[in-house]
Amino acid sequence: MSDAEGSGSDFDSLTSFFFYVFFVHPATAWFLKPGRFPKRLALTYAIGFLALLASVKTGMEWRDRGPNHYVKLGIDRNSTPLAVKRAYKRMSLELHPDKNPSPDAADQFHNLKSAYDVLMDMELRQIYNKYGAEGIRTNKKYSEYTMLMEVGIFYATWAMLAYVLTLGRKGNGAARQWIFTAQIMMVIAEISLLSTEMPLPNWFMPSNTEGEAIWLMHTLFPAFMNGCRAIGAHIYVDLEADAPA
Repeated sequence: MSDAEGSGSDFDSLTSFFFYVFFVHPATAWFLKPGRFPKRLALTYAIGFLALLASVKTGMEWRDRGPNHYVKLGIDRNSTPLAVKRAYKRMSLELHPDKNPSPDAADQFHNLKSAYDVLMDMELRQIYNKYGAEGIRTNKKYSEYTMLMEVGIFYATWAMLAYVLTLGRKGNGAARQWIFTAQIMMVIAEISLLSTEMPLPNWFMPSNTEGEAIWLMHTLFPAFMNGCRAIGAHIYVDLEADAPA
């Protein structure tokens, strides 16, 4: 992950939750209000609005995180130590304070050297891939028990929030099923990403880490959850109410 990430990632997820619940969900409900648009068109508008907003918000947050060590060196996560050395040599010639006119040339060179030091140490590199710069700072080690506890607490919390938010309104049963199904898939993906050495295919996000893939899932989930709430209620058909007396 980038140097900007850290222990605030869960707080950011909670912030996103409130943003989607108190701003995005009412805005989506405006599109889906009966009679405002034809039902299919309203659904198209709502999905488009959610997708656009989630893309913009996630893109801005991703940019604020800054480049990871692989991007700084212009390599992919499967690069060999020799490729790392060559990339560092090339970039150091460009960013060395003696040749770089930028006011923050010293910081740029220091960040480059830090990236090189981490990626050349295979143990640190593995920690970085899973837990980012915060994992390096805290010297976080892989523990199956700790990993399962952290993943379990995170998803149990979100499951309770999803359950509470889908109570009481007809049509929310389907939304709850969609949300819980997505959570099960995310749990499997996250455990796989954290418990294996190279779980991502070489072609998928080649310059990004497993930790960044997890961050992306966590960041997009509130948008998905609130989309399920709005759309599930919109497409629900009350068969009993529509049945003839």
